Amino acid sequence: ARMKSAMSTHKTRVMMMQTSSSVKQGGLMGGCRNVNRRSNFPCSMAAKRQIRRPHIVYVAANAEVSNLMGNGGGKRQRAKIKVIGVGGGGGNAVNRMVSSGLKGVEFWAMNTDIQALEQSKAEKKLQIGQEITRGLGTGGVADLGEQAADESQDQIASALVDTDMVFITAGMGGGTGSGAAPIVSGIAKSAGSLTVGVVTFPFTFEGKRRSQQAVEAISQMRNNVDTLIVIPNDRLLDIVGENTPLQEAFLLADDVLRQGVQGIADIITIPGLVNVDFADVKTVMTNSGTAMLGVGSASGKNRAEDAAQQAASAPLLERSIERATGIVYNITGGSDLTLSEVNAVSEVVTSLADPSANVIFGTCINDQYEGEVRVTIIATGFTQNYPLESYLGTALPEGEEPYSPAPRRSEGLSFLTERLGRLR
Repeated sequence: ARMKSAMSTHKTRVMMMQTSSSVKQGGLMGGCRNVNRRSNFPCSMAAKRQIRRPHIVYVAANAEVSNLMGNGGGKRQRAKIKVIGVGGGGGNAVNRMVSSGLKGVEFWAMNTDIQALEQSKAEKKLQIGQEITRGLGTGGVADLGEQAADESQDQIASALVDTDMVFITAGMGGGTGSGAAPIVSGIAKSAGSLTVGVVTFPFTFEGKRRSQQAVEAISQMRNNVDTLIVIPNDRLLDIVGENTPLQEAFLLADDVLRQGVQGIADIITIPGLVNVDFADVKTVMTNSGTAMLGVGSASGKNRAEDAAQQAASAPLLERSIERATGIVYNITGGSDLTLSEVNAVSEVVTSLADPSANVIFGTCINDQYEGEVRVTIIATGFTQNYPLESYLGTALPEGEEPYSPAPRRSEGLSFLTERLGRLR
């Protein structure tokens, strides 16, 4: 393409401009080079001197800044991801993720129990409801947890503002998690963050009261997040062996969250051969309702198919990607990853998804996965309610109406319209 410069003092003719998205380093002009070897000045001076010979400029054009950064390309911008553990269960999940060495995210612990906060491994901590609970917890009363979140609205909003993606994890059925997590989620979503809730449902043996409280909290949570993932604790009884220690069993549930967060963080922050950026993830997960996060890895002869099958079915979540209407999946392997293996993973994923599903995929090469294939899947667009009887494990008595949670009267989100503008 031939272009005439608009500069009045110089008439510089550029004979050819080639745009290549394959330039990985050097920023927008990092791939620029002077083909005229007789000229001793760099091509960045092209606009200052009149060029008589043909001059070729290579430019990398990409809307995603992370693909253009390099030497001299400016400060690299990354999606800001935060993981918020609310209450005791959420705080435990955060502790285990910190211990696992999860990188690329900022951890927060929010609790009414000051003793639990002191033991938290999160880099940021927030005591909520200092006046109403005096740092002693909620005693399993969800309404008290909700009031505590209402009391600490300013601090919660300050912690969540200017964040691209927020994971909120909590154990449903207790006081702080059930009461405060929906409020924290609503604040995050109102602040413009892509908000993902990952919560556990109590064991059947914990009693009907905690199950009812969990159902109500989940109902509130669904209204305040873009995507919700529910892990029924009863599934641990079916998956783990009889001799599995209690701590290892709960670690398995927390590992679903850890792998999901790590998988999404890797998808967003690690550039790949076929790149998936934050906008792709946001397209699939915004206002998507119930979701499934699946991670699978395998080695050996059929490693691609095995990893895809593991990721496509999440036994702990009682869900697979079947009938999903939105899917983002990422394939990571070493330098030995082949095109046929990428195709094999893609065939597994697309064969299970809804025919009209919006499917986005990416591929990364990472030397750490030499001899191994790792597949991460985010599937959304499911329709699933949370009837009480499915979690209690027993049918409702004849003539008894299905449980319908009473609407919360919290005013926890009313302040956001005015205040978030100031915080930004």
